[in-house]
Amino acid sequence: MNEGQLRNENWLLYRLDYVWRNYFADVPQTNRVFVKFGRQARFRFGSIRYCYGDNSTHIRINGLFRDPSVPSEIVDHTLAHELAHYTHGFSSPHPKMHLYPHRGGIIDKELTKRGLGHLIKFYNIWVKNYIKSLSVLVLFSPVFFN
Repeated sequence: MNEGQLRNENWLLYRLDYVWRNYFADVPQTNRVFVKFGRQARFRFGSIRYCYGDNSTHIRINGLFRDPSVPSEIVDHTLAHELAHYTHGFSSPHPKMHLYPHRGGIIDKELTKRGLGHLIKFYNIWVKNYIKSLSVLVLFSPVFFN
C-alpha cells in the first residue's frame, strides 16, 4: 500500500486476522465477527458489541486510525484489546470469565500472557505523546481564545 494512501476495511480485516491467528489462535470464532472503521474520536480507540438479532460481534476501530501516520502497532493493540474482550465473553457467545471487562488490569494481563507485552509498551508511550499533542492543539486553537 502507498504510504500516503488511507487504510481501508480490507487492510483492517487483514490486521484482525493477523492478530487472531498469531496471538488468539486458541480462541474459536464461535460467531460471525465483523470489523470496520467507525467514527473519528479523540479518546475511544475501539469498541466491541454483540448483536443479538443475528448472533454476530461487531468491532469498531477509531476512524482516525485510517491515517497511515498512526502506527500499525496502535491498530494491532486496539484489535488485540477487543479480542481480549471477545475471549473473556464480553460481546461474544463465549462464557463470561469476569464480572467487569477492565477491572484489575485483566486486559493487559491477557495481552501479556499472549506475548503482546511489546504492544502494551508501545501503546503506553504513543498514548502519552498523543495526549500531549491534543493538549497543544487545544491551547493554540482559535476556539480557545474566543
